[in-house]
Parts: sequence; structure tokens; C-alpha cells
Amino acid sequence: MDKARIEKLTNGGIDVNDALARFMNSDALLERFLKKFCDDKNYSGLVAAAENRDVDGMIRTSHTLKGMSGNLSMKKLFELLNNQLDDLRSGKTDAAIGLMPQISEEYNRIVSSVQGD
Repeated sequence: MDKARIEKLTNGGIDVNDALARFMNSDALLERFLKKFCDDKNYSGLVAAAENRDVDGMIRTSHTLKGMSGNLSMKKLFELLNNQLDDLRSGKTDAAIGLMPQISEEYNRIVSSVQGD
């Protein structure tokens, strides 16, 4: 992975060195999983669940995204999703939905950096 790519991903919210360590320092493997993250439908599912105030759907999709973002060292997104799950599990649906603009902003920043936009 060249320096420019590392910088782009880092600026996009990914701790590249930490992620590479999880992927046995394989650039190709990390890139493959980053692409899978971008193609995954859980984010759109989370948005739809939040719009419909579907707490079970939000828990399911937020939890899945949290796991993926943690494994890919997307630390800010992981933290936001973790906070959302805490709110959902505490019955604070409005607070959980209130995190959606921040989650969306961070998600879109990551996707843009991965796709090279």
C-alpha cells in the first residue's frame, strides 16, 4: 500500500497500521475487506430502521456495523455505533436516532476514502 493510499484512508477515519496488523500486514486482504464494508447493506438497513423507529432493526444493524468497523479499525465509527447501541439497550431511542447524523457523516467519510472519491 503506497503512502498516498495510507494517508487517504487515515484521513478517512481508518487506523491503517492497526487494521493491517489485524490482517497479517496484507494490503490486499485489507483492501478486500474494505471493499466488502462499502458494499455491505447494513448501513442502509440502519438508516431505514432509524427512519421507521424500528429498535430491533437498529440494534441488529448497528451491532453488525460496530463489529465490522472495529475489525477494520474505524475507531470513530466504532465509538459512535457503540454509543448508539448503549442508548438503544437503555431504552433511549431518541438519543440513538439522534446519533444518526454523526454516524452517517463518519460512514460516508470512510466510504469516500476507501473508494477514492
